[in-house]
Order: sequence, then C-alpha cells, then structure tokens
Amino acid sequence: MSQAYDELTRAARQLIAIEELLGGRFMPKKRRPLEVPDFAPPAPSAACPACAGAAAADAAAGPALSAEQRAAALKAMDESEVKPCVKCALSKGRHNTVFGEGDPCARLMFVGEGPGQDEDETGRPFVGRAGQLLDKMIVAMGLARRQVFIANIVKCRPPNNRAPAPEETAACWDYLMRQIRIIRPEVIVTLGNPASHALLKTTTGITRLRGSWQIMPQLADGVGGIEVMPTYHPAYVLRYYTTEFRGQVWSDLQAVMQHLHLPPPSSR
Repeated sequence: MSQAYDELTRAARQLIAIEELLGGRFMPKKRRPLEVPDFAPPAPSAACPACAGAAAADAAAGPALSAEQRAAALKAMDESEVKPCVKCALSKGRHNTVFGEGDPCARLMFVGEGPGQDEDETGRPFVGRAGQLLDKMIVAMGLARRQVFIANIVKCRPPNNRAPAPEETAACWDYLMRQIRIIRPEVIVTLGNPASHALLKTTTGITRLRGSWQIMPQLADGVGGIEVMPTYHPAYVLRYYTTEFRGQVWSDLQAVMQHLHLPPPSSR
C-alpha cells in the first residue's frame, strides 16, 4: 500500500511540475524564490572526448573575459555592428534588430530561430506568447530570465515569421558565433528545427533530436564542444498544446537541470 501511494505521489508531482511549467491549472498563486547555487564547472577529463573538445574550444577562444568585459563586448557588437547591419534583405523590413539579452556569463543559453512581430517592435528576444512560455520554462527550472542568455540565429524578423533563409542565417552567423564565444555557456538549449540544424550541422528533425545530448561541432574559432540539448520551440508547443509535447519539453529541461546541478522541482 505504501509503495503504491509513493508511486501515485511521484506521478502527481510530475504532473503538477509539467502544469506549472506550461501555465496549467495547478500553477500556484505564489512561488517561493529559489537561490541558484554557484557551481564551479567540472575539470575536463582527458578520457572524455566531449570534455577534450570543449577544452580545445576554450583554448582557441583565449583567456576568459571578466563579466564587465563580456558585457562591454556584447554591447559594442550590438551598438556598432548589429543595429546598423544591412547585410541581408531582412534589414529592409525591420523596425528593430533583436540582439539578445541576459547574463553575459550565463551557464545556460537558449537559441531560437528569429524574432517575431513583438520582438521586432520591442527589440527584445522572446517577449510574445512564445516568450511568455519560455519565461515559465526558465522559472520552472529555478532560474530567472536575467540568469540565462537568450538569442536567435538571425537578428531581424523574417517576413510572416517564416524560418530564416540560408543567406539570412549566413549574414548573421558571425554575430551568433561571437556571442557564444564571449558568453561561453556550459549548455545551449536549441529551440526548434532551424536553431538545432544550424548549431549541430544536421538535417535530423527535432522530433528525433530532442531529449538527446549533442555536442556542438567546431563552428568557428573558439566555438565548439559545447553540450547542446535540442527541444521544441515554445511556439510549436503552443500550437500543439498536448500533454505529450509538454511532457517531452519538461523532460528535456529536467536533463539540463541535472547537468547544471539545479535542484529538482520536488525539493522546492
């Protein structure tokens, strides 16, 4: 009887965690704020190819910058290069460029495909309905939006929110690579097919990629070896709002939480 009760309790807690993540009816009126522990990254192991790849990328990137230097480098790139950029046709229809925002020393980075209408109007990433869901995902992980970094492959809105074209991705590619090189995240969560395909150099669909740890190839000098967790884009989850998709996204985020040693929802 006790074992069956424990199993039912665990199942109920998991359901509540999923509903909390995606704004379901079990969302509590108040959430106790979590203190995010400051963990030192593990030392690379010579026996681990992934760690060796990350170490090689760190060496290629040069010495790590201070938080102030990273913030200044990102701001300079945004102000002097991204805002006035006219490398591709997307610049002709934009209201604002959307560089990205968050902690310049973030351990976790989210990368989507491109800005939508709300982002184009505000100049900030993920602020529409999909962004509100992403915010809930981040909070459910025990983090605040300011503790991660959020960016897109392209910095201008594609017409009708379509996926970026290859030439548009190529025009913005150096900006994204330099963002990653400056921030040096431990984990990148790619949101949807375009971001996953671009950062993993694969054509495998997100339904097969999601939930499995991947290693970013050497995409540029000093950018490679980072662990990547592909998952569905929040806009896709909103479009197909089923228990299955919501549960899969939550499972992916739990894997990231475990990797970063963030406390599980049951300990809140």
